[in-house]
Amino acid sequence: MGGTPIAVFLSLALPAKLPQRWVDEFLGGLLKLASKFAVPLAGGDTSKSPQKILADIVVLGSVPKRKAILRSGARPGDRIFVTGALGRAATTLAALLRGQGKKIPAPDLDRYFYPSPRVDVGRILREKGLATSMIDISDGLSTDLSHICEESKVGAELIADAIPHSETDLRFALHGGEEYELLFTAPAKTAIPARIANVPITEIGKIVRGRKMSLQIGGKLQKLVPEGWEHFRK
Repeated sequence: MGGTPIAVFLSLALPAKLPQRWVDEFLGGLLKLASKFAVPLAGGDTSKSPQKILADIVVLGSVPKRKAILRSGARPGDRIFVTGALGRAATTLAALLRGQGKKIPAPDLDRYFYPSPRVDVGRILREKGLATSMIDISDGLSTDLSHICEESKVGAELIADAIPHSETDLRFALHGGEEYELLFTAPAKTAIPARIANVPITEIGKIVRGRKMSLQIGGKLQKLVPEGWEHFRK
């Protein structure tokens, strides 16, 4: 939304027999990322869990009044952009689930286990008034784009060949999630830099009238169905 993180709160429920080393490493990872963005761990809670580890993390942020970039601002004719490259986190997870962890390059492991939120990119887009809507791609490009379309009451057309997914399967780039990249829209005549805060920016489609999402493959449009993570889907 273009805000600045200002505090993080952590609540943990832990089994009694959980090794202290696990707790230390968990907190170490959280505090390392918080320190990178100068965000203090401001509070939270701890309690005992019968079996499972439960973690609830809340981050508070601040944005100037009426300047937050919402999901509801996209308009027909706007262009659609993403930061970075998509699909690598989902590809890494699939390899881990197949027991191929030893074959995964270290950068890919880092991308899955240590994602870095694009705070600076979002802030710059807000300060310069470049984006009409925005969302992070934590649940998958197709699903998070559908959230923008739903809130903005518009449709979207993506170009498969334009989606930056390097050597990963296109399906992972479309539906994989866990990216923490940004998906945003901008007016047709607004100049968007190729890089913002040293992060690549790629145009991948456009906003259209109606409520349908489509994917252009080989010059032909096909229906794009949200297949990423949806919290309440059975």
